[in-house]
Amino acid sequence: MSSFKNVLIIGKVWPEPKSSAAGRRMMQLIDFFLSQNSKITFATAASETGFQNNLNQTKVECVKIELNNDSFDSFMEELQPQMVIFDRFTMEEQFAWRVSKIVPSAVRIINTEDLHFLRDAREQSVKKNLALDESMIRTEMAMRELAAIQRSDLSLFVSEYEVELLQENYSVPPNRMAYLPLFASKNDEISSFENREGFMFIGNFYHAPNWDAVQILKKEIWPLIRKELPQATLSIYGAYAGKKVLDFHNEKEGFLVKGRVEDAKKVTQLARISLVPLRFGAGIKGKIIEAMENGTPTITTSVGSESMYSKSGFGGCIEDDFKQFSQKAVLLYTDKEKWLQAQKTGFEILSERFSKDEFYEKLRTTLDDLALNYSEIRKNDLQFNLLNHHSLKSSMYLSKWIAEKNKTTL
Repeated sequence: MSSFKNVLIIGKVWPEPKSSAAGRRMMQLIDFFLSQNSKITFATAASETGFQNNLNQTKVECVKIELNNDSFDSFMEELQPQMVIFDRFTMEEQFAWRVSKIVPSAVRIINTEDLHFLRDAREQSVKKNLALDESMIRTEMAMRELAAIQRSDLSLFVSEYEVELLQENYSVPPNRMAYLPLFASKNDEISSFENREGFMFIGNFYHAPNWDAVQILKKEIWPLIRKELPQATLSIYGAYAGKKVLDFHNEKEGFLVKGRVEDAKKVTQLARISLVPLRFGAGIKGKIIEAMENGTPTITTSVGSESMYSKSGFGGCIEDDFKQFSQKAVLLYTDKEKWLQAQKTGFEILSERFSKDEFYEKLRTTLDDLALNYSEIRKNDLQFNLLNHHSLKSSMYLSKWIAEKNKTTL
């Protein structure tokens, strides 16, 4: 069992596992600590959406906190957590200095979800139609995110590519990072090739790469596929589809915008092919994991497939040229033998890369080592001590200033 019996998670948002991979990831972390008999408190300043998971049913205590408010200090004094997990680096910026002040012995961990500065740099590269270069990566956001990672005892990453990037290009020590992907496995019941029809895309539309991908589907890819398969349809699913997404709905074109879906597993098993033309993004893609779980081959890009393949290959096709993308989609849709092979490869990837049992044990070992050695590790890490020094804590002073300002205006 874990050495951490009292765990605080500071969430950026309430977890919505049916809306995003980030929500699924958060629930998997919560499930891990529950399996270790840890007491878990989930605290967030975010508003409820109506679609969040009911954490109270999982024996997690939920607490509403405020940004830039000294009430958080009192909350920490009472709770005295042994470990604090910050959901994304922005929560570390906002609250870590308070945690450090009140409970200095608490181990501080960032759940990164993905590297925000990498996702942002890739987006800027696409929007400016320029090759990704050093100036797009070494931004203010990059410095903030890297500083948060170096200030923390450990950061969790879903992508092996990002771990390698930070180690090789930014000198982040390996002992400050842990690779922990989404856990996934093949579903027990899988629909056959003959019982499926049409193409699909699914994604949370608060996430900019998903909106960009749907525009590419509408304007570049779907017209080419539809020319070859005039009776085929493409169903667009996803939470928070606003008017700009809904306006793309066109039944004559077979482009069907269906929005939020209650059972993603069901609609994924109804489709024969998942189309994921992501031009930017980071981390690993929950929609591709979900497609593999349900035996649905995927056509995606090099960004979409990052850290999503294995020695078996990829469960579909990887293509950045959208004309070739469309041709491969048509071929995989119509060729049962190739489709079955892609499905089989997807199942192999799940087994090789995303097994819960393997990563539960690795995470348990990593956290137990931290519990025993965090004090010595901190003492010997110059970067950690420099970035936790008061003269570099700009986030702390800004927050204290806002808190004082709010007091005078009440």
